[in-house]
Amino acid sequence: MTGRKICFDISGNIELGAVMDTNLAAARLAALGSPTRLRLYRLLVRAGEPGQTMGQIQEQLGIPGSTLSHHCRALVQVGLIRQQRVGTSLICHANYPVMRALIEHLAAECCAGASGAGDRSPE
Repeated sequence: MTGRKICFDISGNIELGAVMDTNLAAARLAALGSPTRLRLYRLLVRAGEPGQTMGQIQEQLGIPGSTLSHHCRALVQVGLIRQQRVGTSLICHANYPVMRALIEHLAAECCAGASGAGDRSPE
């Protein structure tokens, strides 16, 4: 990949050349701030591209359908997951490009402010 940054707006649409907005990153991190949502998101990340149906997720998390819908909606609104209707099933998928962009945003300036090698304390 070239040195261009890839960012996504709140719906998950690609914005080439843009740096992720701090407010958008904060909204995505806030959505993951609930233990239930974090468990849900990790479950979908593990599921891979096929995703999982709402019924499968509900069974694994052991939460009521209305609660699951509430948590899914919060993650969909910030673009971390996407949902797809297939027949009567609603399938949830982790939005991997958005996840990678968020991780990249968090690590983008890793150690950029570190002191030079001569300033390190002895090990």
